[in-house]
Amino acid sequence: MPQLLTNGVRLAYERQGAGTPVLYIMGSGAAGRVWTVHQTPAAVRAGYEAITFDNRGIPPSDSPPGRYSLADLAEDTRGLIEALGLAPCRIVGVSMGALIAQELLLTSPHLVHCAVLMATKARSDTARTAHAMAHRALTDSGVTLPPEYYAATTVFEMFSPKTLNNDDAISLWLDTFQIADGGRHLGGGQSWAGLTGEDRRPALRDTTVPCRVIAFSDDLITPPHLGAEVADAIPDCDYVEIPSCGHLGYLERPEEINSAILEFLRKHDD
Repeated sequence: MPQLLTNGVRLAYERQGAGTPVLYIMGSGAAGRVWTVHQTPAAVRAGYEAITFDNRGIPPSDSPPGRYSLADLAEDTRGLIEALGLAPCRIVGVSMGALIAQELLLTSPHLVHCAVLMATKARSDTARTAHAMAHRALTDSGVTLPPEYYAATTVFEMFSPKTLNNDDAISLWLDTFQIADGGRHLGGGQSWAGLTGEDRRPALRDTTVPCRVIAFSDDLITPPHLGAEVADAIPDCDYVEIPSCGHLGYLERPEEINSAILEFLRKHDD
């Protein structure tokens, strides 16, 4: 994968297809290649160029020691957009990637043409704050979870009851998570790139970039009511809720997700 230097770190990126570029920003602890399972092939078939990258903390991008802030990751992404000449850029972000996109809307709106914000929020409620703090404590402790424990807890956090109750499907996901991470907690420094204690709704009310929020009905990490708050705060923003999927809805219900993404991108193809 090619790499570029931005904000003091090297980021690995990949470009596929031809046409209007769309930048995909992945969530915490996951590689940019996850987008290539379902989302970027659909975008390329629709005539777009799809750009993915690995956030700092995810090899082969640099993994500097210490804690990463949301501002760090937004600045990394800003540098990538500028270095690749993508501005004004169409952005699709999920979870932490959506939070990064929202920061760009606030700090560098001239770089963003439109944005799809999936599994997003503008603040953390009590339950999600506790969840984030628990993950930070685990990262600080240096404890490495057994692969079986990591995989089992991850699927319960990330998938909908529909998938959890499907023995064949969940068996495949359990195997996938054991192989993919095995409890090593990739991107551990990303645990601090969140909104604990912050409320970005007042700032988002000044956003001038058209957006779409896509929420997943059974998402425990960023539930629909928190995504709806983002859609309410951003003036030119609509809201789509996809049923029967959890935090990894883009893997559970890819056809519905891709349809919602591409419909929005086409709407802003001017």
